[in-house]
Amino acid sequence: MARKAGLLHDIGKAVDHQVQGSHTDIGIKILEKFGAEKEVIDAMKSHHEEYPTESIEGIIVQVADQISGARPGARKDTAENYLKRLEELEGIATSFQGIEKAYAIQAGREIRIFVKPSEVDDLGAKKIAREVANRIQEELKYPGEIKVTVIRENRVVEYAR
Repeated sequence: MARKAGLLHDIGKAVDHQVQGSHTDIGIKILEKFGAEKEVIDAMKSHHEEYPTESIEGIIVQVADQISGARPGARKDTAENYLKRLEELEGIATSFQGIEKAYAIQAGREIRIFVKPSEVDDLGAKKIAREVANRIQEELKYPGEIKVTVIRENRVVEYAR
């Protein structure tokens, strides 16, 4: 079971540039379509912790994936290209008015943008999220999809003395 799940755990990567969604979700759909056993799907779907691990086979696949990804030469990107991609993501986000900070996380699969609540209202935050996503699509080359999260937080602190 673990061997099958390990072999198939990244099958969604074969089409993740053509189909919307994470490679895990795409892989689940592919395996379901072709009648893979539920146990195989359950074991493969937790390899990036998007889903809870439900079996020992799932843990085996997860650990094997981490070991494989850590070996020299496993990642195509050089450290320079990786850092450049994160900087480009953050650069696009911070180019908008009212942005306080932006952080590319999840290996560049997500950008979290913190806006200044005094300058950006809730509707403006929604608009910024859409505009940042559009600029990323137009200007950057990236595998899969990038989640854009805009956070507008207003804190009020008082002290009783």
